[in-house]
Amino acid sequence: QVQLVESGGGLVQAGGSARLSCAISGRPFNMYTMAWFRQAPGKDRDFVAAIQGSGGSTVYADSVKGRFTISLDNSRQMVYLQMNALKPADTAKYYCAAGLEVTRPQFRYAYDAWGRGTQVTVSS
Repeated sequence: QVQLVESGGGLVQAGGSARLSCAISGRPFNMYTMAWFRQAPGKDRDFVAAIQGSGGSTVYADSVKGRFTISLDNSRQMVYLQMNALKPADTAKYYCAAGLEVTRPQFRYAYDAWGRGTQVTVSS
């Protein structure tokens, strides 16, 4: 089983940037699809972005396209989420997820390993 630990959240002003990190341990992550989801209070956990651990192909939610970038560092077993032009609507707890043989990367139940999340708060 793979273990995931997120870091990098915090308080950011609207229009600013932040980078989230996810450290992966337990198994080589090139076997996995890695993703970021987010959950605001009282709302569902929503897909943000995903990347193939083997080849790096990516997919994004429409709400973050052009602002967020997901990337890998294979040597360090890390996944990153670079967030630019942040909006108050981006305020949420962000979760890193990993799944094997994921065919629907936007679907939260495709992932069987989750981190505990890191809070991102965007002030207006």
